Amino acid sequence: MTGPVVPFREIVLKVHSRCDLACDHCYIYEAPDQSWRTRPKAISDEAISRTARRLAEHAGRHVLPSVSVILHGGEPLLAGPARLRRVCEELTAALDGVAELDLRVHTNGIQLSPRYLDLFDEFGLKVGISLDGDRAANDRHRRFADGRTSHPLVLRAIDLLQQDRYRHLFLGLLCTIDVANDPVAVHDALIALDPPRIDYLLPHATWDAPPPRPRGSRTEYAEWILAAFDRWEEQGRPVPVRLFESVLSTLNGGPSLTESLGLAPTDLVVVETDGTLEQVDSLKSAYDGAAATGFDVFRHSFDDVAAHPGVRVRQLGLAGVGPECRSCPVVRSCGGGLYTHRYRSSREAEGRDAFEGPSVYCDDLAALVRGVEARTAARSVPEAVTDPGELVAAQHELTRTLLARLHADLAGRGGPEWETTWRLTALADGPALDEVLAQPYARSWLLTTLEALREGRPDALAHAHRLAAYTAAAAVRGRLDLPVTVPYTDGRLWLPTLGELRVGAPGESGRIEVIAAEKGFRAGREGFEVEVECPREPCGDWLPVRGLGRDGAPDPALDDLDPYRDCFGRPVSARLGLAAADEWSGRLGAAWGLLSAAAPAHAAAAATALTTLTPLADGGEPAVGRHAYGALGVPVGLTGEALALGLLRGSRRAAFRALLDVADLYALDGAWQHAVDWRAEPVEISVALAETHERVAVAAYDRSARTLAETRRSLEALEEAAELTVSGKALLAAVVLEWEEAARG
Repeated sequence: MTGPVVPFREIVLKVHSRCDLACDHCYIYEAPDQSWRTRPKAISDEAISRTARRLAEHAGRHVLPSVSVILHGGEPLLAGPARLRRVCEELTAALDGVAELDLRVHTNGIQLSPRYLDLFDEFGLKVGISLDGDRAANDRHRRFADGRTSHPLVLRAIDLLQQDRYRHLFLGLLCTIDVANDPVAVHDALIALDPPRIDYLLPHATWDAPPPRPRGSRTEYAEWILAAFDRWEEQGRPVPVRLFESVLSTLNGGPSLTESLGLAPTDLVVVETDGTLEQVDSLKSAYDGAAATGFDVFRHSFDDVAAHPGVRVRQLGLAGVGPECRSCPVVRSCGGGLYTHRYRSSREAEGRDAFEGPSVYCDDLAALVRGVEARTAARSVPEAVTDPGELVAAQHELTRTLLARLHADLAGRGGPEWETTWRLTALADGPALDEVLAQPYARSWLLTTLEALREGRPDALAHAHRLAAYTAAAAVRGRLDLPVTVPYTDGRLWLPTLGELRVGAPGESGRIEVIAAEKGFRAGREGFEVEVECPREPCGDWLPVRGLGRDGAPDPALDDLDPYRDCFGRPVSARLGLAAADEWSGRLGAAWGLLSAAAPAHAAAAATALTTLTPLADGGEPAVGRHAYGALGVPVGLTGEALALGLLRGSRRAAFRALLDVADLYALDGAWQHAVDWRAEPVEISVALAETHERVAVAAYDRSARTLAETRRSLEALEEAAELTVSGKALLAAVVLEWEEAARG
């Protein structure tokens, strides 16, 4: 296994190896690995000190901003307050100035008292309590050795944590699932305690020792969890539940939130009471010695453990699961399940890794992921994914958000000029300002300005002060009596969506006041004043933004003036002369006629989407640049069917890019490759989905059997893609409907 090691960000420190309960589902005392019997009951001073130094060394070497240490057992509180204080002091001192320390303890709560909690408060140590539900559910497993119930004592501990002075220390409740218990009763009992968080845990099991299934159902655990999920939904999700939130996160393209699900690399190591360094201790459920590494804190670093083959295999993401899992559509969410739960000794006889196959909970995990998706997909998918109007609205909201971010990032650095313009912008806010900010290149301006500020470039404020041009344009469009002082450069005043006015000599820069007039606007400064009465018509030194519509074609703006239109990664044309613009308008009308005749639905969608066309000086296809939805760069020499197809393909690319701005369609955390007929080699999901989305429109245009067939095969392959989020699946479903319409002719 090659590549750098993944540093450990979480350390499980066993401070005591014995327990005051006799839980019959315990993965420490009831597991095949009985190494606890030979270890000291409590961790020694030397082991504490060595662990703290090793952790500080590891955090410093990998420049970790923070590390978590979970005090564990056995029952960690049996170590006593004095020993726990020593642990906290050593760790705090060693990590001081190196990394933030997140201290936690997982306990059954039996020993918890104000004496412990005062100590924990001193060091900011958070407390997680194990509780399996109401008394009947909890007593099924969590009893004393003589059979007595532990439930009242656990509730007493939780009551103590709920006191105002200790509430901030309460981490949450950990509940091990038993399908013999009523899931709704268990969930309600836990919710009634008002914990900060609930963790539902599958009982540790392997193919050699499978979990009990009283009803004989292969999805019995999924059914239990989904019943609790339904109750959680019904209650309005009153408390975070990590298992539920992890599935929801991965379905929407986010990370897993728990070690037991997802493809995130493991970053956990265990330190036993004798200083032995082990892998995750759930492996003790597999076989004797499964968690062993041969390392200890006295002779070895945490990097030594991180390089151990058993650890590395759980850091490989998709490559770390078997072939059956790699091809499964839900593997991003389940991650093949917990590594321990994959163990099957019989695989070794076949010459395979005993952990290579699916989890013993495979059917449960698949049913859980699909069940949560079926219940939540409709609410999780942004309306912008399937509604073009909502996509435009979402894009506009994003532009507004970027403008607010620019104001926040300036944080007083813009000076009086910015503050004055910002105040005037607020006064101009309304439909007219919306129209100006909806101009696609407003996004280019904002992104350019934000980058300049972030990089500390000297032109950052000059870009920022362009806001005055947008404000003035809004005031003119809305006929607002609002004088705005606007900077001009090279003797030209630019007003977005309106046009450009010569107000000085070439190379001259300055500021000029713009105010709306009855028919247009006036611009003036000392010794100079001009009025533009017809902003849509060229006159004198005024060059308007023109429209391109002709013969029933759409009327997008021909914007060959905007200083931020140069965002396509290709050279843009200078302003077209009247004859050239007229010719281009004619070619556009003819191309639109071809498109409307061949694919009327797609032509209508493109007409709605494309609000701005900018001529490009080179050849090739139309281009989508770094701007808001609606603009397309079109080579001036494109004609006929090439122009029609270019407009169609360009509008689809623009729509897809706009969707990526407002929705997560897929995740790129795996190594999947997808075959598409029009490429010689398989490609990543980002390429496969984007190109298939585009080629469905092409299929609707040319209706050739070949294009329809190859697009259909790509759609079928993508329907099994593990990377697709619920939003991506919704988009794919809409594209399938488009294909079916094209196939019907």
